Amino acid sequence: MSTTLAGATLPNPVMTASGCAANGKELHRFFPVSDLGAFVTKTVMRDPRSGRPTPRMAETSSGMLNSIGLQGPGIDAFCEQDLPWLAAQGARVLVSVAGNTAEEFGEVIQRLVASPAWPCVVGVEANISCPNVANRGLVFACDPVSSERVVQIVRTRVPEGVPVFAKLTPDVTDIVAIADAVLRAGADGLTMINTLLGIVIDTDLLRPQLAGVTGGLSGPAVRPVAVRAVWQVTAAMRAGTIPTAPVIGVGGVRTGADALELVAAGASAVQVGTATFNDPSAPRRVLTELEEHLARHGFTRFADAVGVAHERMAAL
Repeated sequence: MSTTLAGATLPNPVMTASGCAANGKELHRFFPVSDLGAFVTKTVMRDPRSGRPTPRMAETSSGMLNSIGLQGPGIDAFCEQDLPWLAAQGARVLVSVAGNTAEEFGEVIQRLVASPAWPCVVGVEANISCPNVANRGLVFACDPVSSERVVQIVRTRVPEGVPVFAKLTPDVTDIVAIADAVLRAGADGLTMINTLLGIVIDTDLLRPQLAGVTGGLSGPAVRPVAVRAVWQVTAAMRAGTIPTAPVIGVGGVRTGADALELVAAGASAVQVGTATFNDPSAPRRVLTELEEHLARHGFTRFADAVGVAHERMAAL
C-alpha cells in the first residue's frame, strides 16, 4: 500500500483533507494519526485569523457548504504547539499554507522551515485556491500568472527534497492549463480539488444561510467533479502535453470505493475530508476498504492501480 509522491515515500496513500481534522489532536482520539500516510494540516497563514462571521456552515442534501475563512492562530503558534505535537505522535505531516499575497506565502514557509519540528514534514501543500487580496480578491488558482508566482516563491523557500503540491480549484474553465502553469513554475505535484463555490438559501428567511453568502461545497456531491479533474490532468500528462507529476485526489471520498475511483483516474494518494464530520474514523476506514477493493481486483501493489482506468480505456 506504499506510495511515492515526488520522492516522499509514504506507507499508505490515505490522508486527511486540509481543514477537516484541525491539526490532529481531535482526530487522534479516534485512531493514531500516524496510521495515515500523511496528516494534512488546516491551512496555516502568517497572522492569527478569526475567520468569517457565523453562521458559516450549511448542510446540503449531499454534502455541506463551509465559509470558515481560514481561521487559525497563525504560523508562529502552529510551529510552537501543533507541529511539535504531530512530530511527537510520529505523524508524517503535509502542511497546508496560504497567504494574502504571493510574498506572504514565502514568509509562512520561512517560519515553518525554521521550526525544530520541521523534520516531520513530508511535503508542503500550497493552498492557491484562496483569494489574492493584492489583486482585488482574485483567487490565485484561477489565473495562471498568479499561480506561477506563488509556486515559484514557495518552491524557492522549501528545501530541496521536500515536495511542494499546488492545491487547485475546480472553478476554472481549463484546469489542465492551471496545472501546466504550476508544474512548470516548480510544483512537484498537484492536489485536486478544493471545494466548489456555492450558495444555500434559507427558505424560511429567504436569504443566504451563510453570513458570508458564498461557501465552499464539499462532500459526495463533488466527487464526480474531482474524478473528472484528476482524469483530465492525468490524461494530459500521459499525452505529454503537460509535465508528469503525482496527483493527490480529494473531493467527496466517503468509502474505499470512492477512493478507488480517484486512484483509477490517476491519483497516487487520496484525502478524506467532509466524511470525518459524521464519522471521525473515516480516514482509517477508507484505507482498510481501499486495500480490500484492490485485493478483490487482483492488485498486489497499490501503485499498479494508479491510473489504471486510462490503460483500460486505451485497450478498448
